[in-house]
Amino acid sequence: MNTNDFFDSLWSKYTQITPQAQRIQSLFQDQGETVLNDHVAFRTFNNSPIELEKLEPQLSALGYKAYGAFRFENKHLKARCYKHESDTLAPKIFLSELITEELPAVCQEIITKLTEQIALNAVQSPDIFWAGTLWDKISEEDYLTLAEHSEYAAWLSTMGLQANHFTVSINHLKKFPTIEEVNSLLQNEGYTLNSVGGIVKGSPQLYLEQSSTMADKVEVTFANDIKRTIPSCFYEFAKRHKQPDGVLFDSFIEGNADKIFDSTNAQ
Repeated sequence: MNTNDFFDSLWSKYTQITPQAQRIQSLFQDQGETVLNDHVAFRTFNNSPIELEKLEPQLSALGYKAYGAFRFENKHLKARCYKHESDTLAPKIFLSELITEELPAVCQEIITKLTEQIALNAVQSPDIFWAGTLWDKISEEDYLTLAEHSEYAAWLSTMGLQANHFTVSINHLKKFPTIEEVNSLLQNEGYTLNSVGGIVKGSPQLYLEQSSTMADKVEVTFANDIKRTIPSCFYEFAKRHKQPDGVLFDSFIEGNADKIFDSTNAQ
C-alpha cells in the first residue's frame, strides 16, 4: 500500500463520522485553497495486540520513521511522532497510547475485557489503522466509568483504532495565512473551537500554533441496545514557524497536544 492510498482510506473512514471535516475542507476549496494535511493522529491501548510497538512496523513499511517521543503525565499517555523518510509533503503521524496501569483498577479491568478480545496477530497490514473497534460493544456503565477517569479511554472504547483527527496545514493556505484568520472563518461559519487553554495553542515563539474544532457527535449503540450520542473525531489546524536556523519546526509541543486531546471531551 502506498501513502496516498493509505491516507485516502483513512480520510474516507474519518469523514463518515466527522462530516464537519469534509464541509470545512470544501469551505477552503470554495475559496480557491488547496488543502494539505499537516498530520494525522491515532489513539491506542498499551499492553495490547494494537499497542504502539506493534503498530509502528506498519508505519515503517509505509516509509515512516520515528523522530520524537512525548509523555503526558496528567492524561496517562505516551506518544511518538513520525515523518516520511523521502516524501516531504506526506503528512506527519502522531501515535499515542494509554498507559492503562496508571488508571484505577476498575478502569484497568474494563480495558482488559476489551483488549483480551483482540486477536494476537491483529496487526498484519496498514489497514489496521481504520479497523475501528476490535471488541464487542462496551456497556454504557463501563463507558461512563472510563469517562470519569479518562476521556481518552472512553473515546477509544467506542471509536477504536482510526484517525482521531486530520490537520489542515495553514502554511499551505493563500487567503488565510494566519491561524487567527482561519479561526475567524470557522467561527463565522458556526463551528465551535476547542477553547481549553485558549483558542490558539502555542505561539510563534514556540514555532507552532494550533487550534481545533470540538469533535463531531455520533450516536452509538452500547451493549443491551442502549443508544447514546457521544463525541467522535475533530479537525485541527496548524501553523508552523521557522526556527532561528531558518528551518521550519516539524515536531510537536506537549503543552499544545495536551490541550488538543480535549477536543473529544463531551460538551
